[in-house]
Amino acid sequence: MILDEEGRQLVIDPGNQTGPVSAPGLVAIVITHEHADHWDEPHLRDLLAAHPGTPIYAPAGVAQAASGFDITVVEAGERVTAGPFRLRFFGGRHAEIHRSIPIVDNLGVLVNERFYYPGDSFAAPDVRVEVLATPAGAPWLKISEVMDFVMAVAPRATFAVHDAPLSPMGLELAHARIEGAAKEHGGVHHRLQPGDSLPVGEH
Repeated sequence: MILDEEGRQLVIDPGNQTGPVSAPGLVAIVITHEHADHWDEPHLRDLLAAHPGTPIYAPAGVAQAASGFDITVVEAGERVTAGPFRLRFFGGRHAEIHRSIPIVDNLGVLVNERFYYPGDSFAAPDVRVEVLATPAGAPWLKISEVMDFVMAVAPRATFAVHDAPLSPMGLELAHARIEGAAKEHGGVHHRLQPGDSLPVGEH
């Protein structure tokens, strides 16, 4: 995911289900947790080769998993400024997949008090946001939890993320439920395709 502000870019979770990442004005990378679909070595190496010294912000679990990279460890409650991006972090733990599977670190990130991405959790920000990146399909969620999350955050706009595991039929069902939950507080749900962009602050 790429956020653009004033010609500068923030890359969030460049994982192994992400295509090539072009961010000519890259100022920072955020990784929410250590799972491969949220970061992988080729993406990080390519980004850092093009932009040496770019800071990477992530929880402690990522620093351990990506020990070959210089990771700045952040925790829930911390604030960081990177170029035009003001970041705040929430949560701390990945949603449970199953009691037999260890729970890893996970941080949601709030950007400029307007955009929120929770990673793999339902940790909510403490403000009403313009845009919520809404997890739609994963082994750790069910759609009723997604709907409750959207209703609790009450964003002005949503779009689906973490939707690669879904079939076209499953994705359509998820879109419909997220849309219904967003409407509860007057929000709008956008059905984005890979490569689409969504302005923040126009909702």
